[in-house]
Amino acid sequence: MNRIRLSKRFAARKSQLGQGMTVALVAIGAIGVYSAFGHTVQDQMTAITNGLAGNGGAANTADQAANTEAQTATTDSNQKLGLDTFTKNVKDQ
Repeated sequence: MNRIRLSKRFAARKSQLGQGMTVALVAIGAIGVYSAFGHTVQDQMTAITNGLAGNGGAANTADQAANTEAQTATTDSNQKLGLDTFTKNVKDQ
């Protein structure tokens, strides 16, 4: 009887072993997305949370900021990058 209880405990632990790693990988992925997309994602998340909180004006402001950041990112991605324009690119950031 006691042996059956122990085997059930071990079986339950084995099914939960990988869950901590999954949470860690999701967290690292989220950090990577925030780092890659920067202010655009942050402004969109601000707009979503303000909208859910009922702050319509703040949500609209954050949405406009996200659109501005997205346009800036598009403009920056279309620029020529190279050593000849390196100092200009550093000053713009």
